[in-house]
Amino acid sequence: MGEMFTHRLRVRYSECDQQGLVFNGHYLFYYDVAVTELWREVIGDYTAMVASGYDLVVAEARIRYRQGARFDELLDISLPVAHLGTTSMVVRPEFRVGERLIADGEVRHVFIDPETHRKREMPEAVRSALRPYLAVE
Repeated sequence: MGEMFTHRLRVRYSECDQQGLVFNGHYLFYYDVAVTELWREVIGDYTAMVASGYDLVVAEARIRYRQGARFDELLDISLPVAHLGTTSMVVRPEFRVGERLIADGEVRHVFIDPETHRKREMPEAVRSALRPYLAVE
């Protein structure tokens, strides 16, 4: 198991549904916030990467809901990197409130050329920066 990046956020009232639980669609938004913070901390300025000819898109996403997080709870989003491929990477997010597993899943990202939208090989600087966070290869 490699290093683990975790981002914490507090559930806001407006993110909850009539059942008092976080509306399911927010979990991918939470994931995106956490990945942005991972990128900022580990790799650097995302816009600089795009300016150098690389962008990252979600090709596939799956979330399995276990329990619901509630208003004002602290939600930890852990981002184990499961795979670093030639043009793609897979992250298996885990959403927890304390020890309670709220949701987990798998998100596959593909590197592309921002001009042509064609797949590109992952930049070596990104691969090197993410390698310590690789859970399994």
